[in-house]
Amino acid sequence: MSTHLAPGDKAPAFTLLDQHGNKVKLSDFKGRKVLVYFYPKADTPGCTAQSCGLRDVAGDIGDTAIVGISPDEPARQKKFDEKYSLGFPLLADTDHAVAERYGVWGEKSMYGKKYFGIIRSAFLIDESGRIAEAWYKISPKDTPVRLTQALAAG
Repeated sequence: MSTHLAPGDKAPAFTLLDQHGNKVKLSDFKGRKVLVYFYPKADTPGCTAQSCGLRDVAGDIGDTAIVGISPDEPARQKKFDEKYSLGFPLLADTDHAVAERYGVWGEKSMYGKKYFGIIRSAFLIDESGRIAEAWYKISPKDTPVRLTQALAAG
């Protein structure tokens, strides 16, 4: 796993396909804040709780954009978006290259079996493309709470 990003660091650039097959770049959001969150797998309980929680606060965060990233293919992201009416870009990082640059691809363990995957994390990126907040190993329910608290604080 690569180094953790910290507030003040330049956010690693990316260009990935969204759930509709369109290319989305981090630079598309220049001039506004954006929450980039990484989740392990679309339409699983934790990822659904996290994504729906963010959907539910989207109307309360002003111009701040929300972007979800997972290793899922665009078609799976699209089903996830449609099932829960998420309404924000879900990006396919199928080779986990972006996850590695953000330091969120690492060893995990389930039922004693070790494997590599996404370590659920979220990043608030400021208008100039720098990390404002970095939350590694964030819980699904804490993601929208931390976002709204960070935006209210500053």
